Amino acid sequence: MSVSVKVRIGAVLAGLALAAPLVVAVSPAVAAPSTVTINEIESSGGNPGDWVELVNTGTVAVDLSGYVLKDNDDTHVFTIPAGSVLPPGAFVVEDVETSYGLGGGDSVRLFAADGVTLLDSYTWATHSTVTYGRCPDGTGAFTTTVTATKGVANDCGVTAPPAPTAVAWPGGSTVSTADVAGVLGGNMSGLAYEASGTSAPGILWAVKNGPSTLYRLIWDGTNWVPDAANGWAAGKALHYPDGTGDPDTEGVTLVDGSSASGVYLSTERNNSANGVSRPEVLRFDVTGAATSLNAVGEWNLTTDLPVVAPNSGLEAVQWMSDAFLTSKNFVDERTSLPYTPSTYANHGTGLFFVGLEGNGSIYAYAFDQTNGTSTRVATIVSGFPGVMDLEFEPETSSLWAVCDDTCNGRSALLQLVAGRFTVAKLVERPAGMPNINNEGFAIAPQALCVNGLKPVYWADDSNTGGNALRAGTISCSTLAALPGVTPVAAGDPELAATGAGPASWLLVALAVLLLVAGLVLVTLRVRRARAE
Repeated sequence: MSVSVKVRIGAVLAGLALAAPLVVAVSPAVAAPSTVTINEIESSGGNPGDWVELVNTGTVAVDLSGYVLKDNDDTHVFTIPAGSVLPPGAFVVEDVETSYGLGGGDSVRLFAADGVTLLDSYTWATHSTVTYGRCPDGTGAFTTTVTATKGVANDCGVTAPPAPTAVAWPGGSTVSTADVAGVLGGNMSGLAYEASGTSAPGILWAVKNGPSTLYRLIWDGTNWVPDAANGWAAGKALHYPDGTGDPDTEGVTLVDGSSASGVYLSTERNNSANGVSRPEVLRFDVTGAATSLNAVGEWNLTTDLPVVAPNSGLEAVQWMSDAFLTSKNFVDERTSLPYTPSTYANHGTGLFFVGLEGNGSIYAYAFDQTNGTSTRVATIVSGFPGVMDLEFEPETSSLWAVCDDTCNGRSALLQLVAGRFTVAKLVERPAGMPNINNEGFAIAPQALCVNGLKPVYWADDSNTGGNALRAGTISCSTLAALPGVTPVAAGDPELAATGAGPASWLLVALAVLLLVAGLVLVTLRVRRARAE
């Protein structure tokens, strides 16, 4: 749940109607500068109906004690109680239906504690279809929103800029199966690659969405097969923290590229109650030998995300380090300022990015690791109708958003531009890849680069031809194939975190060679000078 402050308005003026509003001619004082603005208004009688949301756009908390909300009738007054403090970037929501309600042609006005100084207002002619909200939050003009987002960032229905022309796959055209036919079966979804730390193959984590199963796959020289040790031979069944349920697990990610602190999975619903949407991220401890795992961490995002169908929830999840995000001036949309990790207590060392199948958007969250709460930090437009998996590629500082056969197997390559993730390129699937229901995507680390190419893997939910995994190759540096993509900066912290070493060692080696060559040249010149 996003950090928010809820202020409940008592039934101060219960019973007042707006059928014939009484307008009292009181001239407001000149509007005073304020970081608190009206952000969203619901006037169409939803459930709950008729509410007003305020947001603090500033960088310091604001004491709202005594602030006044009115509609277009000066006798319809609510005074915010003493002790109501609004933190920076936070929202406060008022359900005014029980106080006076909002009409089809009405206003909302925010006054300072004197009840006269007007701070902000908005007037409309007809009921809102959904809500009226500022886009962007707190500062933009009011518009009709796509969905009601009470207490969180507005759903402005932001459309991506015109998509760039899709470019060819930046790697080999050949694609082959990578699992033993019939072993994994259907419903395979997310993938995550855990590096070995050397040029040897690592671990491929794969998750099945029904029945919920996590696989620890190892390379046998020909295929990726379930690890026979420690209870992994048939994968491990997954349950909610209380040991019940069958989570519809779709995406998988690791913190700092390691399963040591747990494996994180995104979910759409409980398969045992598949008619109810339940978008969550669950954490599992994978160090034991038990064949069934109960989640040891749970972050339920239902109240923060847009409402989607039960089977259109969280398909993807990807962790990204604070070190990388701060080095790129990633913008925290709650404050419109560069992301500051210390703002989010107990969130660990990075943010989790989740992809929603229902609308194709990506959402960045800080997860409190102690109490299971969450705070949305940013919303990102992928340009796709749905996102099936997310993968961060350190070599290009890029976030890959993968779509399935709905988008002809294309991927979107997003990069940070002015602190916000923006689609840099659309990438076609490899020529040898059929247009199948790929829901998982993982790129091997740079240490596995051979002749300029490294492995890449897809998981096919439909188990086409009896195989759930396929392998291809991708350029160790996609820059040549994807002009316009910015290369990773020297000393980028994400490269150090993921052990993507060869490129860095090549630069070091080149620098050493240049230094040696310079010394040799100087020596030759000195000798020549002496000879002369």
